[in-house]
Amino acid sequence: MTTTIEAPAAPALRRGAARTRTRHALGRVLVTLARTVALFVPVFLVATFVTFALRSLSGLSPARIQLGEEATPEAIARVEAEWGLDRPFLVQYGDWFTGVLQGQLGTSWSNGADISTLIGLGLGVSLSIAAFALIIGVVVGFLLGTVAALRRTTWIDRAVTGFVTVISVMPAFVVGIVLVTVLAVGLNLFPSAGYVPAEQGIGPWLAHITLPAIALSFDVVADVARQLRGSLVAAYRENYVTGAVVRGLSPRRIFLRHVLRNGLGPVLATLGLKFPALVGASVVTEWIFGLQGFGRFANDAAQVGDVPAVQGVLVVSIVLVVTFNLIVNLVLARVTPASQRGV
Repeated sequence: MTTTIEAPAAPALRRGAARTRTRHALGRVLVTLARTVALFVPVFLVATFVTFALRSLSGLSPARIQLGEEATPEAIARVEAEWGLDRPFLVQYGDWFTGVLQGQLGTSWSNGADISTLIGLGLGVSLSIAAFALIIGVVVGFLLGTVAALRRTTWIDRAVTGFVTVISVMPAFVVGIVLVTVLAVGLNLFPSAGYVPAEQGIGPWLAHITLPAIALSFDVVADVARQLRGSLVAAYRENYVTGAVVRGLSPRRIFLRHVLRNGLGPVLATLGLKFPALVGASVVTEWIFGLQGFGRFANDAAQVGDVPAVQGVLVVSIVLVVTFNLIVNLVLARVTPASQRGV
């Protein structure tokens, strides 16, 4: 009689437990999302206010760009009035911030073009390269870090550590020059410069972003490998791993279900800042490979004193950082048990 009651009840209990786990996982994701959004709003408000205040602090003016340093005070006042710079500061900030919320970042002082359009053109190039560099860095770094952790204290571990140390100090522009010299000019395997949008063909697009992505990926490879190796080695020392060994679980299951899941946290946290940094730090690489990307646009705008363009770059950078960190936090809340317990 006991068997008759419990047999059909077991699947129902499993389904109930599965639904409970799903609700808990969804709750953790929603809590993480709410916390990130609650943090993003005040940070965004303060950051945009400080960003807009840069124009007043810098003393720059569109009249200086358009009329030159010898412009008369009357001519400067006339140009600034045309740009609305004679209005109170808070009125200017309110109009600008309203435009930002609508995706309008203003007009360039240097050429009168729409800044949102200019940034969109350059951002597509930089995002393509940064995303590919991140993929290369994560895949290669994950493999190296895992091998080093599984073969810790052996010559393999020492070789991986030495290799990672070497590539971590190699500047991206030096790597880029070597790649162009060897793979593009010497072997003619890749184009040495230029960019082809993905809409014109995946093959040409990948061919043009591969070398700059490899040049940028070295730092990601080094950080991921070191972080993962350290966190995996630390996870192997935890009591729950010892308990799993005592219970007779296979090494493969121990690694995948216990060590790896708990060791991913520091790596994911590192990646939270890596992707935006790759987008912003690509200016030298873009020069080497003849690319007009986001980093080069920011550099050009800063050099000519185009304050609205610089403000637009800063706003987009803030959004990139917050968005990517939100994605990382959601993955952390879903994947790593440690972060789940902390929510």
